[in-house]
Amino acid sequence: MVIDLFNALLFPSLLLLAIAALHVRDLVAAVFLLSGYSFVTALLMAHMGAVDVGFTEASVGAGLTGVFFLMAISRTGRGSGD
Repeated sequence: MVIDLFNALLFPSLLLLAIAALHVRDLVAAVFLLSGYSFVTALLMAHMGAVDVGFTEASVGAGLTGVFFLMAISRTGRGSGD
């Protein structure tokens, strides 16, 4: 099976988003990076034909989880050292 250009762009972007989310010190930036990771994963799932899994990943992973994380950060502190 030949990996097309779309998959060849998505896989490295997933890796870069994951590494960036691990190394960033600002928790809000980490939440946005992880939401971007979930969104790219949803694109990948939809491209592979699992549209229902991609839609669920986009709504729960990129949407709802990001909102919950931001609410938790707003009640505590923004930086990882706070």
